[in-house]
Amino acid sequence: MRKKPVMLKDPECKVKSETTSERLGRQAAAIADRLSALGDPVGAIQAMKTLRSFSSGEVAQIVGVSDGYLRQLSLDGLGPMPELGTAGRRFYTLRQINELRAYLAQVRPKEALKFWPRRREGEKLQVIAIANLKGGSAKTTTSFYLAQGLALQGYRVLAIDLDPQASLSAMFGHFTEYRLRWNKTLYGAIRYDDQRVSMRSVILETHFESLHLVPGNEALIEFEHDSRRLASKEIGVDDREIGVDDRFFSRVASAINEVEGDYDVVIIDCPPRMDVLSIGALNAATSMLVPILPLMANVALTSYFLKVAKSRIDYMERVGARLNYDFLKFVVIRHDPRDASEQHIVGLLRDLLGTDVLEATVWKSAAIADAQVNVQSLYEIKKGAVGRLAYQRAMESLNAVNAEVIDLISKVWRRSVSGVSQAWRLLPAGKVKP
Repeated sequence: MRKKPVMLKDPECKVKSETTSERLGRQAAAIADRLSALGDPVGAIQAMKTLRSFSSGEVAQIVGVSDGYLRQLSLDGLGPMPELGTAGRRFYTLRQINELRAYLAQVRPKEALKFWPRRREGEKLQVIAIANLKGGSAKTTTSFYLAQGLALQGYRVLAIDLDPQASLSAMFGHFTEYRLRWNKTLYGAIRYDDQRVSMRSVILETHFESLHLVPGNEALIEFEHDSRRLASKEIGVDDREIGVDDRFFSRVASAINEVEGDYDVVIIDCPPRMDVLSIGALNAATSMLVPILPLMANVALTSYFLKVAKSRIDYMERVGARLNYDFLKFVVIRHDPRDASEQHIVGLLRDLLGTDVLEATVWKSAAIADAQVNVQSLYEIKKGAVGRLAYQRAMESLNAVNAEVIDLISKVWRRSVSGVSQAWRLLPAGKVKP
């Protein structure tokens, strides 16, 4: 007798009847459930973000004194006491580096600005917008390294992530799409309704002392929608009847003004499009850095960005805003100085824009890419974590760019740049650049 064929159950039978939205929801839930079962690895990464200690040699280079001088201070019991490692090696936390800065500024008052560069009375807050239209033009990487570099040099820094994709927040270990509540981005501090919160309530600490973060997530998109809805109600109203301080582009500046006394520099990582948040950032900024890759396509897109930015600034000035940047500079990113075509483009930029292009460029480096795979910067990792030569070259270029920005800030504050950032132009090997 012939057996009846066994009808196998199709494991996809349920899936085939799903709508697209149901399928996406099922997939999202499957991933979330597995992450929860693994003990929230996203939260673990965030919890693991701690800053390493720095050797006395690194501290000497960062602060601008000799290693022997630091050794004598510790032997005499002066200043912060470093942790002693193997073979008597001394290590300092960033908090101790800042304590050392404060101590040196007190005992060597003629060099106080060098050791303790925080702004003095009468020096205005520097708000630097990192902006360009193209995604992938290293705006976030530029913001990340500049913010950390300034914090290492003793400045009080606030980094603001205006990108709904929150790449800068993730680099600081805050994976906001999983863990951040809705009203905890800048949107919460600039929204139009009665749920608006204080700027201080949306600021998070980071693993760098004196470096704080206003994180981003998709909630920022709501400000675009709210602003458009508000604008639609203003049809037929003369622009001049609306105070400039009440306009959408003034709200970012108003939020920053709430914490103006707490910081020396604010770094704004702008989204890769000219939306209302970008316009607000341009209005709030006192200066701008435009990252640009040494590729002809990126140069063309940068030209388009400048035209769009000009039209938006023209509008703001017509209705009463006054934008007068202290500096507007271009910084060449991911530059391979051995590539003849890239060298040609860098030369072209310098010919067209002159001194508006920073002298230093950030070199293309596997060391930077390798560090970012582990959600870290080169300032966070130990030297042995990546190739020694690649580490040194990358650090040299990063420090040189940051030193130029520090010089620009010092000029705005009418300080002498001599001695303020020159020590940071040292190579990691400890030799002064020619």
